[in-house]
Amino acid sequence: MPISNTKLDEASVFHAVKEMYEEVAVKPEKGFHFPTGRNSCLFLGYPEEVLNAIPDTAIESFAGVGYPFMADVIRQGQTVADIGSGSGTDVLIAALKTGPDGQVFGLDMTDEMIAKAQKNIKNAGIRQAKIIKGRADKVPLEEASVDVVISNGVFNLVPDKEKAFREAFRILKPGGQLQIADIVLSKPVSETSKSNPQLWAECIVGAEPVDRYLEIIRSAGFGNVTVIDRLDYFDRSSNEGTKKAAKGLGAHTIVLTGEKN
Repeated sequence: MPISNTKLDEASVFHAVKEMYEEVAVKPEKGFHFPTGRNSCLFLGYPEEVLNAIPDTAIESFAGVGYPFMADVIRQGQTVADIGSGSGTDVLIAALKTGPDGQVFGLDMTDEMIAKAQKNIKNAGIRQAKIIKGRADKVPLEEASVDVVISNGVFNLVPDKEKAFREAFRILKPGGQLQIADIVLSKPVSETSKSNPQLWAECIVGAEPVDRYLEIIRSAGFGNVTVIDRLDYFDRSSNEGTKKAAKGLGAHTIVLTGEKN
């Protein structure tokens, strides 16, 4: 069988991703091929007392892949940016950590998630959090404007990861910290699979082999890049096909930190 020469259509990837997470926002009760909601949060390591402090309507549409706060780098009064903030679970947790003197920006490109996160922030009575529309590879924040960048299961969905991590580096202040959870692979995906936008939205084929992923982060300028946890995220998938595909590629979660030296 000849190898496909089909090139990746980035616009189609972003469209497929937006459609997928629109459903997660408006139909949280629907079963998805990836874990979502409160049970997923608990499996990933979110403490129950933390989840109890934020609205259920944020948690019900949670679609992260790990517990980035394991890094424990956020301090009172800091400015934080959450890249791909979804329904606002991590934004709200970050806001509790920064306190009222801090500032948290949540960035998302899906209108339904943005609207839901804004409502959740209002219902939680959090004044130091704000949701803005944008993409990981085009962050509408000023250079050197935040102390910490967090993200949860997002960079694997971005076609131009190099640009996305350069954006994260750009908006961080000198000495700023990166704390993220994301999907990586043990072996590369075929070019044929990578050219399928729908497969990107399903959180596996857009991921990179772990060594390549860490190389991308370091090449963006980050130092002290350290993997602090690994997790078989897809073990909790309700879809046997997804489990099989993930197992075949060695898809799993890593939680890592890095610094802007």
